[in-house]
Amino acid sequence: MSSASSTARLVAAAAVGYLLGTVPSADVAARLAHGGTIDLRASGSNNPGALNAAQQLGTRWGVAVLIADAMKGSAAGVIGKRIAGGTGAYAAATLSIAGHIWPMWSRFRGGKGVATSAGACLAIFPAYFPIDAGVAALGAVGSRNAETSVRVSAAVWTLSAALWWRRGWPNLWGPRPTAGLPMFAAVSSAMIVVKFASARRTAATG
Repeated sequence: MSSASSTARLVAAAAVGYLLGTVPSADVAARLAHGGTIDLRASGSNNPGALNAAQQLGTRWGVAVLIADAMKGSAAGVIGKRIAGGTGAYAAATLSIAGHIWPMWSRFRGGKGVATSAGACLAIFPAYFPIDAGVAALGAVGSRNAETSVRVSAAVWTLSAALWWRRGWPNLWGPRPTAGLPMFAAVSSAMIVVKFASARRTAATG
């Protein structure tokens, strides 16, 4: 495969990942639940995510949004791998999180990316997924500050990805660990942390 063809495939994988991430799961849930009379970007925490959907629309709708957002990340990783191999999987998964946080269809006002990142992790870093869930649970129990929990989870995620890559440990059904794995974890973590910090500042000045 030529270099130009490989690059085109990688760009295509990244584009597909971003577009999947922009699918407005929470907006669809709001329309189905209340005919669109509730705008999650202007209600509750103003975040179009699973938690705010559960609070404003009801628990079952929140669960539906959570699953849908996670599926976006998983689908991006799987499709990205089919298009451009392991590198495509990492690129598509990363861009799905970016698309969820900054969707161009909604004036770049999206969710925080946690559920989408979990789905992406399940698809391309499945060996770490149980650890990810455990760290998130411990963070939720040990800290009342969601932003602090996210920062801790992000650090553990990135360090683990680097370790898997350097050690060449098996990754279950995910792509073979390469430098793309810690890059995926680091960039995704940074985007989520930035989004949480931005949401906190907005809440403080709102």
